[in-house]
Amino acid sequence: MNVGSSIYRPVQFLKTVGPRRAERFARLGVLTALDLLHHVPHRYEDATTVARISSLEPGDEATIIGRVVSTGVIRARRGLRVFHAVLRDATGQIECAWPGRPWLERTVRKGQLLLVTGPVRFYHGRQMQPREHTLLEERDEAGDEADSESAAGREGADRESAAGRVFPIYPATEGLSHRQIRAIVRVNLPTLLREVESREPFDPGWRSELGIPPLREALETLHDPTALEDVEPARRRLAYEELFYLQLLHARARHRQRTDAVGIAHSGERRLSEAFLRGLPFRLTHAQERAWREIEADMERDVRMYRLLQGDVASGKTVIAAAAMLKAIENDRQAVLMAPTELLAEQHYRTLTELMAEVGVEPDILTGSLSVRERQRALERLASGEARAIVGTHALIQADVRFAAPGVVVIDEQHRFGVEQRRVLREAGERTDTLVMSATPIPRSLALTLYGDLDLSVLDEMPPGRTPVTTGVRGPESREAAFQFLESQLREGRQGYIVYPLIDESEVLDLRAATEMHERLSERFAGFEVGLLHGRLSGAEREDVMRRYLAGEIQLLVSTTVIEVGIDVPNATVMYIEDAERFGLAQLHQLRGRVGRGSYPSYCAAFYSGKEPPERLEAFARTTDGFELARADLRLRGQGNLFGERQHGVPELRFAELERDSDLLEHAWRKARKLVASDPKLERREHRQFARDLVERYGRSEALYEVG
Repeated sequence: MNVGSSIYRPVQFLKTVGPRRAERFARLGVLTALDLLHHVPHRYEDATTVARISSLEPGDEATIIGRVVSTGVIRARRGLRVFHAVLRDATGQIECAWPGRPWLERTVRKGQLLLVTGPVRFYHGRQMQPREHTLLEERDEAGDEADSESAAGREGADRESAAGRVFPIYPATEGLSHRQIRAIVRVNLPTLLREVESREPFDPGWRSELGIPPLREALETLHDPTALEDVEPARRRLAYEELFYLQLLHARARHRQRTDAVGIAHSGERRLSEAFLRGLPFRLTHAQERAWREIEADMERDVRMYRLLQGDVASGKTVIAAAAMLKAIENDRQAVLMAPTELLAEQHYRTLTELMAEVGVEPDILTGSLSVRERQRALERLASGEARAIVGTHALIQADVRFAAPGVVVIDEQHRFGVEQRRVLREAGERTDTLVMSATPIPRSLALTLYGDLDLSVLDEMPPGRTPVTTGVRGPESREAAFQFLESQLREGRQGYIVYPLIDESEVLDLRAATEMHERLSERFAGFEVGLLHGRLSGAEREDVMRRYLAGEIQLLVSTTVIEVGIDVPNATVMYIEDAERFGLAQLHQLRGRVGRGSYPSYCAAFYSGKEPPERLEAFARTTDGFELARADLRLRGQGNLFGERQHGVPELRFAELERDSDLLEHAWRKARKLVASDPKLERREHRQFARDLVERYGRSEALYEVG
């Protein structure tokens, strides 16, 4: 690679950088010249409407540019220390005050040129209290400035040179200020823009579909905008680029998964699956019918199925999974379902045993708690093919497990398994179809971003007859009344949960804790058995508590969030969530999903500790639609902390905002899949820049993609 001209040369070789600054840039993730181009400002100071100091009046909201002529710290009443600075332009001067910020004396100094924004008030004359201030320029102190006329001339030039400009403010780090970064970008920008111009990957027709500018123009605008309204189209250009390359990574991984090994073409033989669906005591919802058609079509093709079945709590995913398993069985193949815990595996085993009884299929189960004899018998049945439908836990992926002829693998709550665990089970047979299930609703935009290499089926419709859980948000004053209601439910033979965010009391966090509250609640509900469940219990202890709760031996379960996914106790009708502001919306929704699973009216109360309920809790109470809550969660929390769902290989989104840029995401998804379908290796001339960018910018991501 030619270091002198390549856009990928190390940043230290750029003008005014060098080794020491390169080390500081590395802390910001800036390693190459291209990284510097993409290190765009995180905000802008708009000096296009700068006021003259002489025009300011009390009551104004204004932005001014002035040279600092004096500074000091004054001790006001009650010990409050106020930093003061006098700013001057060619028309006059004004005092600026920062109450409670005396440390600014170390950074704001005489001779600096500042841009400040804030209200003007009258306090022994005109005074400004800046909300924001930006250092535009350093200047050595110029003696006593005896020549006031020349000083005024300089200050007039200061204002005129800064007014009418938009100042970029860059993410900075210790030893590398935003002003230094701005200066480095300014001196290198013309050269870098010339180099990047030849790397434009999208042709004019493609860009016009979206109304986005060329790459060079977008980068130039972001680093040196003439007006703030020009910034958004430029941001959308970079947002589309990163979304497109992410979808291209997904599309290539998807193509390899489906073509590297020929899949099982399960025939149109529908003896078991159709009999199963006809024999159900209820009609499938439209969403279930749509999902089944998609899965059935996948399984009948001679390419491997990789599909995500996503649905809300109680939306009927297990019925569709059972139909897929029977589709494999009627083609003389084995069907496997893996769950993350023994309790969930046993629950699936019971459900599938009941569902498949009508068509004469009896599932087998393989978990870690089987006796040596039971395990050996299960292994023999798996290896011989006698076992047709198999349900299990991690025990399914032990070295001594052999399948005779696996046809489909169903992975429940796949995010709770490690990457390697999923890979081992998925490759139990060379051509095995894979159906992944998730009961954690996420918006389509996030699903395409995290799981774009999977085909997506969504159950966005609840089966008829489901009674929504009555949900309320309550303050501390309502707790005793709530306990009285819970007691009445327990006396009627129902069961309840009370969930806490901590195990033990914390001196740092003033939150009720599960262990201490278990003792108190055992006294408060003395006539009932009160159980305790948390993550510090051993697996066997947790399983024992839940089995006793399922059997009705425990009436009230005090727990942390270990019960949030999958547990089905039809008799449980009350869910109380303490310190609910500590939970995300997805967690709250999963917890609420533990009740309302039987025929009894069910209730959920989210208790908050503060004076007012957070907006998140109000959103939680408004709807029981998990997808709507997921969209609200994305709006309220942002996308940054949601990417833990799938960390391997997924590049961080720096410019795109999933809900805001959903149109860009859908366009990128369609384009990437179409492109890879026509040119999987990106060998055509018009696609070679895409191939180069994948190697140079996303090589590590693509290498990691096939793992999960």
